[in-house]
Amino acid sequence: MNKKVEQVAEDEISKSQIKRDAEVLKLIGRQLVDLNNKQLAKIPGSESLFHAISVAHKIIGKHEALRRQIQYIGKVLRNEDVDAISAALDKLNNKHQQLTHASQKLELLRDELIEQGDPKINELLEQFPQLERQKLRQLVRQANKEKKQEKPAKAAKELFTYLKPVCL
Repeated sequence: MNKKVEQVAEDEISKSQIKRDAEVLKLIGRQLVDLNNKQLAKIPGSESLFHAISVAHKIIGKHEALRRQIQYIGKVLRNEDVDAISAALDKLNNKHQQLTHASQKLELLRDELIEQGDPKINELLEQFPQLERQKLRQLVRQANKEKKQEKPAKAAKELFTYLKPVCL
């Protein structure tokens, strides 16, 4: 039982792993090609990457040529900061989810303002000094009054719209 056991060096990457990495880069390249110019402006990258993407935009109708161009974009991506590009893509893809989360936080803040009153208003004014104390107190008072009288929450909605441009 004298078999030779080959040991793979730790820094050596297998051929299969190289292919998997290339496939991931091609998928990222495909996502980049699907973006419009306004979205591409938010992606970090080199001039050669954006040139390759613009060429891909021009050859959209030809399947095989587009496949080769995306393969080339994957090759260009090897020299790019793929983590930063992926993060920017995630940010673009999850924009709706981020807005939903921000709106939920703002609703929670509004509810806390209505419940806690002046102490919460003072805390909020420390964070956002551009807000008007008098306007906040007035809207919170009206919202509490409507809540006690079981009327529709008109003031609470106004408070939300007043906070939205500043706090989001």
